[in-house]
Amino acid sequence: MRPENQSSVSEFLLLGLPIRPGQQGLFFSLFLGMYLTTVLGNLLIILLIRLDSRLHTPMYFFLSHLAFTDISLSSVTVPKMLMNMQTGRQSISYMGCISQLYFFIFFAGLDNFLLAVMAYDRYVAICHPLQYTTIMREELCTLLVAGSWILSCVHDLLHTLLLVRLSFCTDNTISNFFCDLTVLLKLSCSDISLNELVIFTEGGVLFLLPFGTLFGSYIRIGTIILKVPSSKGLLRAFSTCGSHLFAVSLYYGTTSAVYFFSSSWDSKDMIASVFYAIVTPMLNPFIYSLRNRDIKQALEMCVNRVKFFKWQS
Repeated sequence: MRPENQSSVSEFLLLGLPIRPGQQGLFFSLFLGMYLTTVLGNLLIILLIRLDSRLHTPMYFFLSHLAFTDISLSSVTVPKMLMNMQTGRQSISYMGCISQLYFFIFFAGLDNFLLAVMAYDRYVAICHPLQYTTIMREELCTLLVAGSWILSCVHDLLHTLLLVRLSFCTDNTISNFFCDLTVLLKLSCSDISLNELVIFTEGGVLFLLPFGTLFGSYIRIGTIILKVPSSKGLLRAFSTCGSHLFAVSLYYGTTSAVYFFSSSWDSKDMIASVFYAIVTPMLNPFIYSLRNRDIKQALEMCVNRVKFFKWQS
């Protein structure tokens, strides 16, 4: 038990980003634009996948779930941050903080599992192309997505329940723009050894399992690609997984910067958390669509449909 005085905390103070008062309006507009881009871009991907039958494949089925997860992950933190910047109020209720933490862990974990599932899908497509439709059947795709949702739910429920049993000190200031688990544990006056044990064991296993799937899939994909004799075939094989590999690098790079390579929470870690929680969900629609011929064709077809209906009316 830590020596600080214990008290019943009814709210926390989110310090937010270290922005000068004169720049609040500029950064509010910037983050509002990023959030709208995230929501509209990912909704567009979901809409195109639903409308175009050519996109009713396992890869785009997983991508639609990833797009929904990115919208949700960004919506957990950004609206509250924007409201605090606009009103100047930094407080968040205890229940509001716990709820935000619950959904943040859930959708961040779901993002992690879906990226691993998509890596497995690319592995089957490149390494076993003739058996792809047989292996990646609809039942397996549904099972993989449902399993990702269930594991994420169990994961975040466990950490949230372990957190709510703790008492918090009079210092209720969170040095971030959202309620982060590591910061909340530092504010607790209770013994957090069990929380830390679960983070390093259960959290470690659920992190290494998808990461191992990703790593193993791309090692196998790399060996297959290197055996392709022609440069044209090499580029075709890489194009099927290049976008996903870039998204994975962005996700794990920022996650590692926040949770593994920082000794204390400072401005560098906060910048990394902005990339992890805000920038990455915004970039994913561009990553998966700019060089994706199927998405471009679906978008072009959708635009032509709109023009046709306008012309008919």
